[in-house]
Amino acid sequence: MNGQKRISTVGLILIVQLIIMLILSLGITTTISSTTRKDSIDHMHTITNERAHIIQTYVENAEKTLSYYSNAEEVRNILIDPDNSTYVDKAQKYTENYSKDIGLDNVEGLWIGTWDTHCIAHTNPEVVGIQTRTDEEKQQELQGAMIRAGNGVYNTGIIISPASGKQIVSMYKAVYDENGQPMGFVGLGIFTEQLVTSLNNLEIKGIKDSSYSMINVNDNKFIFNNDPKMIGKITTNKNILAICRELSSEGTNKEGSFQYKDNGKKYISIYSYIPKYNWILMIDDSKDEVYALSKTMRWYMAIFAVAIMVLTLIFAYLNNKQEKANQKLASTIIKSNKTKESLYTAMFKDVLTDVNNRIAFSMDFEEVNTPPSHPYYFIMYNIANFSDINSRYGNDIGDWLLVRTVDVLNQVFKNCKIYRSGSDEFIISMIVDDSDKKQKEILEDATDAYKRLTAPQSTPAGKINFGFKAAAAKKSGKINTSVITVLKDMINKDAQASFGHINYTDMDENQN
Repeated sequence: MNGQKRISTVGLILIVQLIIMLILSLGITTTISSTTRKDSIDHMHTITNERAHIIQTYVENAEKTLSYYSNAEEVRNILIDPDNSTYVDKAQKYTENYSKDIGLDNVEGLWIGTWDTHCIAHTNPEVVGIQTRTDEEKQQELQGAMIRAGNGVYNTGIIISPASGKQIVSMYKAVYDENGQPMGFVGLGIFTEQLVTSLNNLEIKGIKDSSYSMINVNDNKFIFNNDPKMIGKITTNKNILAICRELSSEGTNKEGSFQYKDNGKKYISIYSYIPKYNWILMIDDSKDEVYALSKTMRWYMAIFAVAIMVLTLIFAYLNNKQEKANQKLASTIIKSNKTKESLYTAMFKDVLTDVNNRIAFSMDFEEVNTPPSHPYYFIMYNIANFSDINSRYGNDIGDWLLVRTVDVLNQVFKNCKIYRSGSDEFIISMIVDDSDKKQKEILEDATDAYKRLTAPQSTPAGKINFGFKAAAAKKSGKINTSVITVLKDMINKDAQASFGHINYTDMDENQN
């Protein structure tokens, strides 16, 4: 019509472009928001599962500690003849020393009891002589639980100790005579304070206001809670009660999440089930914080859409803006991967020498079962008087010696795993085909490494001779951390473990 302005071709193209860009912006906003929300939940699931594994490993290590203790000669002797004063003294001394090795601040009590629950050796000597179960029904209940556990550990779980009033992991293990009849038992109480402190010190990136809680599925009671008053009390949360009912019937590994309101504020709870002990670990955080990144992304895309409307003619600028957003997202993913790598390194690697640590040793040999034709050989090297070296020459020379030790071991034992099992000790592990490599060759390599380590070393402080002790062991079948104990005993307790002499033992023959 005359008098009306016609839209130019360029204007029409710009309008069409604007509409397309707005539609695309809305789609991108919806997609990124949904993906970000899912990533936030997945991130919390990963963290919860990792923390659950830490808790399970902590309890399992305590069970292993009690099992090793129950196999000691001092324990068996005193249970066979509890009236023998020599056996009593040795058992008490062994119990106190073993408790020190675990860490007295972490142990409520390590003890030996007769089958009728009289304490005959204890971390705290003043407890010896007390009967812990005077009620016959409770005594039989404990005895039955230990018998049902067989050669395993009867774990009563995480409880409030009636003795100390503190939260502990409580467990018992029966000790049997040669005829397979129970002649007594050993017990252990480990404080959970160290575990809780460790969990609290593990920062969750992006979720600063989160809190832990843990529920016993059997009785719906809190084991951990942000409010100390709630520990030992039954939860009133309907979601948790429903999950407990479901898990108690299924008894399988499971994880999930749910939302709830508390004091008008919305929360998201991520849970991971530990079926071995019937516990649920939960990490709770406010919905606002969990989805904070999602909201940030929404605002960002809204601003971006406004920018598109205002700066339609500057298409290159908008394209550059989109590219920056993609780079930011990619950077987030890279940082997340690096965080996972750092967590793995912190758990399983020795930072100074870059070799595996004692935890890695436990994990590597957790399910190893090798035939006699392909046994493992383990060689331990212990730096003599390492603390004196640090005091005399300084920590820098001590660190230099640790790194130098690993360099020498890598030169001699190629393609073998090296573990730093203590502050001044290293273990080499190798699986060997007996038809290809003989014991003599392995011990020759061990001697070669010893000579290199004890030769005069050109350190930053000049030439210094360092002392080492070494021991070697052969083992097939099931392997665990008891290998470390055997090697340490050979070095520290064997009178023949002199400098320059490498003791050797065949653990398979010793078992037979």
